[in-house]
Amino acid sequence: MTTSTRADDQPIRPDTMDPSVRPCDDFWQYANGAWLRNTQIPADETTWGGFSEVRERNLAVLHEILEAAAAERAAPGTSAQLIGDLYACGMDQTAVDGGGLGPLQQLLDAAGAVTTDGLPAFLGTLHRRTVRVPFWPHIQPDAFDSTRAIVHLFQGGLGLPDRDYYLRADAKSVALQERYRSHIATTLGLLGQTGEDAAARAATTYAFERELAEAAMPRAEQRDPYKVNNPYSRAKLAELAPSFDWDAWATAYGATDVRDVNVRQPAFIQRVAQLFAETPIGTWRTYLRWHIVRTFTAYLPSAFERAGFEFYGQVLAGQPEQKPRWKRVLDTVDGHLGQPLGKLYVERTFPPEAKQRILDLVADLRAVLADRIDSLEWMGPDTRVAARRKLDAFAVKMGYPDTWRDYSGLRLDRSSYVANALRAIEFEAAYDLGKLARPVDRGEWRMSPPTVNAYYYPPANEIVFPAGILQPPFFFANGDAAVNYGAIGMVIGHEMTHGFDDQGSQFDEVGNLRNWWQPADRAAYESRTDLVVRQYELFEPLPDMRINGKLCLGENIADIGGVRIAFAAFERHLAARGEPDPIDGLTARQRFFLGCAQSWRGLMREEALRLRLTIDPHSPNRYRVLGALADMPEFYAAFGCEGGAMQRPAELRPAIW
Repeated sequence: MTTSTRADDQPIRPDTMDPSVRPCDDFWQYANGAWLRNTQIPADETTWGGFSEVRERNLAVLHEILEAAAAERAAPGTSAQLIGDLYACGMDQTAVDGGGLGPLQQLLDAAGAVTTDGLPAFLGTLHRRTVRVPFWPHIQPDAFDSTRAIVHLFQGGLGLPDRDYYLRADAKSVALQERYRSHIATTLGLLGQTGEDAAARAATTYAFERELAEAAMPRAEQRDPYKVNNPYSRAKLAELAPSFDWDAWATAYGATDVRDVNVRQPAFIQRVAQLFAETPIGTWRTYLRWHIVRTFTAYLPSAFERAGFEFYGQVLAGQPEQKPRWKRVLDTVDGHLGQPLGKLYVERTFPPEAKQRILDLVADLRAVLADRIDSLEWMGPDTRVAARRKLDAFAVKMGYPDTWRDYSGLRLDRSSYVANALRAIEFEAAYDLGKLARPVDRGEWRMSPPTVNAYYYPPANEIVFPAGILQPPFFFANGDAAVNYGAIGMVIGHEMTHGFDDQGSQFDEVGNLRNWWQPADRAAYESRTDLVVRQYELFEPLPDMRINGKLCLGENIADIGGVRIAFAAFERHLAARGEPDPIDGLTARQRFFLGCAQSWRGLMREEALRLRLTIDPHSPNRYRVLGALADMPEFYAAFGCEGGAMQRPAELRPAIW
């Protein structure tokens, strides 16, 4: 059995396919059946597939960089010194264990002694240190004026991944809730509580979190940007939650002069203020101590980290073994120092010519999407002009930032892992709070260059592709054009389509939340997106769980649109360059669809799949392929489909972009 697939010169891997399955019946199985049958998920992973293979190659490079930086002991303030010291400090397990809770003990002691009057200020202190209880602030552009940054208040405060984990009453959920209470008790025991006292406090903490869960807005409902963009002045915020001292909170957080905020879930904030008045201070103290430790578990002695993995890794996600320490510490370095680490990564792995080739592909797909918008039969001329204006304004970020961020003011050393984490978090908080006093930086990146992912960001109207994803099985620098269009082309088209999905389509060309649609065109659009919701809700990845069509609507629209745009771009490529010969008996168009399906190959543990179906706006990989291709007559033609499960009736196919 294998646990990885080597990237080679032949993008299509016939040895991963299952020719006994008709492509028109189950293209996922046809494209990936042998790989699915012969591959095991590694014991320290919850999923395994194309993304995992890319990530493993990136991790090997990053590991070499970090080991070299740790051995170098470079000059203070340099990228090599910062990443080298943070990595070396984290890798010294003996020192981490011997250091105990370190400076985190001060926060825990303060939580254990906090008074009701002092609670708002203490929450501000915690929020500055990324402890997200019971709500949390984030500084990002104003949805209605994307040139300025404001404070957004988010619901939070839960130790389980989503409100639904608290509200479900089936046997599996009840058992998981009990395991979670036991985990809280275990952690409190590590902080010195006795057995019975720890269990009682854990039960009280869980009951408090359930109150928060009952008040929380469901994830699918949060997809409506107008529901989560509610401007409040400080005076209006005080009226919404009068029992909470917002001035004390803002001062401790570092946003004293802020006059207005966006309250993403007003009903939740209102309920928090009620709980602030109703809940005994002893409950708050235990709740806060629990979440402080939960937030910083990765930096603490082995007993804390082991307890955290046993619940969040093994119980919740089904991961049998913990990742090796170097991978865990590497994630920390990437999380706090993504750009200094990414700069060294790019120098090794991403030459300028690779960046230009991808930019050319983006330009190709953008031209195709423009043509498609111009010819949409369901969209009127006024909305079409606005859509083209938005597409023409798309910013494209490829590989890595044009300007690298300066970290020279950050001071790290090799004395304490948790102390370094607190310094890095404080450095980042000061940087974020500084955004309130300056115009929004359109050059900012929200992922590090080694990240195996991509994104569309509505407030900036931009598509971003870190260098980490621009390699096999998504992009072959010297490979078959058919596969590149089907794999990375689909990803590029996917991110472009996000600008016009159910959320992105409500932001204009400069990133402001504004209705640029004519009413009839919006109605026609929503009639098509309703088909997408219904299509994906028919998929049942587990016997007792279906895909949440509303939660996953944006990603599913982007998948359907992405593969359509990529295929149309590939047809233009063929028209300009001619039809290539078949390879291994597969035509160019067949290789396009195989490139798409094989790049998304993957396996997932049942527990991880349950988690994903609850919180992830992406459909599982199998259904991302089956759902999108089943809507394409071009797919039927490529494989000569005359009927079969992959061929959806015309009246049920959502043709949007």
